[in-house]
Amino acid sequence: MSVSSALPENSREAAPVPEERPTGSGGRSAAVLAVLCGAIFLEGIDVAMLNVALPSIRADLGMSTGALSWVLSAYVLGYGGFMLLGGRTADLLGRRRMFLLWLTVFVLFSGLGGLATEGWVLILARFVTGLSAAFMTPAGLSIITTAFPEGPRRNRALLVYAGTAAAGFSLGLVVGGLLTAVSWRWVFFAPVLLAGALLVAAVPLIPREAAPDRAPGGRFDLAGAAAATGAMLLLVYGVVRIGEPGAGAVTTAAVLVGGLALLAVFAVVERRSCAPLVRLGILRSGPLLRANLGAVLFAGSFFGFQFVATLYLQDLRGWSPLQTGLALLAIGVDSVLAPTLTPKLVERFGNARVILGGFLLAALSYGLFLPVDADWTYPMMFPTMLLTGLAFALAYGPLTIAATEGIAEEEQGLAGGLLNTSFQFGAALGLSVVTTVNLAVLGSGATVLEGFRAALVVPVVSAVLGAAVAATGAGRRRA
Repeated sequence: MSVSSALPENSREAAPVPEERPTGSGGRSAAVLAVLCGAIFLEGIDVAMLNVALPSIRADLGMSTGALSWVLSAYVLGYGGFMLLGGRTADLLGRRRMFLLWLTVFVLFSGLGGLATEGWVLILARFVTGLSAAFMTPAGLSIITTAFPEGPRRNRALLVYAGTAAAGFSLGLVVGGLLTAVSWRWVFFAPVLLAGALLVAAVPLIPREAAPDRAPGGRFDLAGAAAATGAMLLLVYGVVRIGEPGAGAVTTAAVLVGGLALLAVFAVVERRSCAPLVRLGILRSGPLLRANLGAVLFAGSFFGFQFVATLYLQDLRGWSPLQTGLALLAIGVDSVLAPTLTPKLVERFGNARVILGGFLLAALSYGLFLPVDADWTYPMMFPTMLLTGLAFALAYGPLTIAATEGIAEEEQGLAGGLLNTSFQFGAALGLSVVTTVNLAVLGSGATVLEGFRAALVVPVVSAVLGAAVAATGAGRRRA
């Protein structure tokens, strides 16, 4: 099996590289897919395990609550800030090369996090780990989308990939609780062992690709790369600051305005560049735009709900991290349904209608949790957990398919980078908004439970808005 080379549009007629796909080697295709699924599983379990280890980290390293929040925010900043650059770099410099290089960086800096004795070292390690994921994830996704021909085979591969990501996140909550009981440092060392095994397997399995012709004259769009990365860093940082207690409103607004200004500069640079980092014409694709806006809203609703539910279970109910992880484990039903049920639904109804169904189930799921009370039993919470997992199975994978379907092969990394940027930006925005609403309600003299109920309105609204976006494409005839 070999991944086809990435050629820019204006060089397609010059010495084309024969395209090789894994159609003739099912075993090799499955092995490569397993490695790439392992990488996205690693990303999900890495983030989830850290969430339940934060109290132990704060106690051991003597970090303030503000500094502790940056252990999470630094990862989001590195991931969301560099994802767009990471996606296009995979297209221009080689997907296999970028995947292996940044998987190695992930191993090194996850290990550094486990060895940290100072808070700033841990924050630095998380930032670089997020940066490595920003380059590694779109490279892995584009390897799948270029290796499997568009159609049922690619759809099934992407749905297996999405289910694996969800499994990593849900299992990470439980595994993180178990490892934290031994030592929080194992939350960092365990991903090192898994990433090391993936790296050993990836080197011989992922096929080499022909050296891509990066751009006319061999130039790289450095101005566009700098403007895009700067814009994403400022926008993600501004969104993260929205939910921080005590963050100055004027400074936050200035950061967001600066990010939007750099985004405008980026658009001007790309319009004038003879070798743009991002071909702006790709943004004229209706399905791609709907998929990315849907990704922002879906990630915002899901991570906002998960954050509020975790606070409710641990802070109000006094549940342990392990008990909380087990309570949320039902959401992991996605890992079973995504590769089994979802492909059949996509084949019969099309991506847009399945995505719409996912958003409607998400709105119902979060809505069922709105009347939560201090004496709720787990059976009363279980329908929300189960429906959230089903909604994830119906929306996440098909959004990935919709964002890459019909995109030229040499822009698959860019499409994957755009989608993952949307997911990360949506997650940061959802967390910030639910935190802001919760603090505002508490500041008005409301009880903790009333603060949680008010914050839960945010995921419901996000899911309803996502359903409205999906509905605009659901009525269109499926190709």
